[in-house]
Amino acid sequence: MTALQHVRLGTYYVVNLPEPDDFDFWRERARALVQCDVPPDRIAWIEPGGSGDLFAHGERRMPVPPMDARPVRANRRFVSLAKNAILHSDPERFALLYRLLWRLQSNPRMMEDKADLDVRRVEELDKNVRRDSHKMHAFVRFRLVESEDEEEGEHYVAWFEPEHHILRANAGFFMRRFSNMRWSILTPRGSLHWDGETMAEGPPAERHDAPGGDPMEDLWRTYYASIFNPARLKIGAMLKEMPKKYWKNMPEASLIPDLIAGAQGREASMVEKGALEFEERPDTLAAIDKAIHACRKCPIGALDNTAVMGEGPQDAALMIVGEQPGDNEDMQGRPFVGPAGQLLDVHLEKAGIDRRAAYLTNAVKHFKYVQRGKRRLHQNPGAKEIDTCRWWIESERAIVQPKLVLAMGASAARGLLGKTVSISKVRGTPIPLEDGSELWVTAHPSYLLRLEGPAREEQARLFDADLAAVKARLAELAG
Repeated sequence: MTALQHVRLGTYYVVNLPEPDDFDFWRERARALVQCDVPPDRIAWIEPGGSGDLFAHGERRMPVPPMDARPVRANRRFVSLAKNAILHSDPERFALLYRLLWRLQSNPRMMEDKADLDVRRVEELDKNVRRDSHKMHAFVRFRLVESEDEEEGEHYVAWFEPEHHILRANAGFFMRRFSNMRWSILTPRGSLHWDGETMAEGPPAERHDAPGGDPMEDLWRTYYASIFNPARLKIGAMLKEMPKKYWKNMPEASLIPDLIAGAQGREASMVEKGALEFEERPDTLAAIDKAIHACRKCPIGALDNTAVMGEGPQDAALMIVGEQPGDNEDMQGRPFVGPAGQLLDVHLEKAGIDRRAAYLTNAVKHFKYVQRGKRRLHQNPGAKEIDTCRWWIESERAIVQPKLVLAMGASAARGLLGKTVSISKVRGTPIPLEDGSELWVTAHPSYLLRLEGPAREEQARLFDADLAAVKARLAELAG
């Protein structure tokens, strides 16, 4: 009797998986079953500890694909998602993946259908597993274990409770990161042991198998308390990234309730003392240039980028402020040299404004981006990042002392005003600043680049009108 005949008679094939995270085993069995034309509803996938007896009456040995069986088709997206999704704790994951593989044979582009329920479900499993791995990387805390044998050296043990079967998949990460340590990671799903040369797997553990603490934790708590910045506290975001269920395994977590409770008072004290700003305001543009290259007051400064200083005459009557450097500006170390800067040059020339006579700079001094392969994609700076960089833009204004400041974009306007404004409501109207200069607000040239057709033409017309008004006002102030 052929495999197909078995299926027609209602035969079930039971696949007992040796490990709950064994993708290679699942893939081998799944390929054979697809080639034997066994539909998804005739297979029971049983992971270790599952109830295989429920299907024992219909169980058959794995069918052997015929010699002329067609190759099984599976695109890269399916394979990538499947390798992660199979680590999920959902007992239906194996059946889900086989159902997708089965359907791919007749619809190779099915994985592109974002509305498909099976595709959406496997994407959700993949997302959950990646998040669990991220939490493991971030929240595993090793504790030193005392050893009676001095020759063995120091041994560190960590306890972690993953939601999914991610332990073995993340072994390489910890082996590379802590290659010179002897360590063990204990979890309810299994354990890993690294002796500096060899990785070994062990059985599941319980919480009391891990040590309770060591003297180094006091130092870690002291460090954590010292770097805690109440001015940047966002409780909702913190709990999202560091859920309370992980706190019991993290020594610094015991400080969090008190740090949160006292955050408002600490911030007020810091503001009163000026601690949210910098130690001393630079008094030359060269000093600002040097200082911004060393600035790490916000997360953007910690990225792989280079601070970009403003450029232009120190006594310029006009200061033009943009949002932040882009990829081109970061690479060349100069403001407004990329596509947006080239478009700005065209409109400045049209308005009769000499770029060489203006001082050009940005509200934020470092390029904020997200890495996508070899590309660095622009990201808008956040309000707190803009507010942190106000120190530098105010320092530049204090030295250049322009009569008129042109802020291009909402980020630039916030950098000058300390608050967010609507460009459509304030453009074309001078805003007096404390030092006696005037602020004019317009759109950023990059906004024009993102538009097409009539919308771009309309915004370009408004941009030209703003620059013409600035040109006219500069003439009035000069006279």
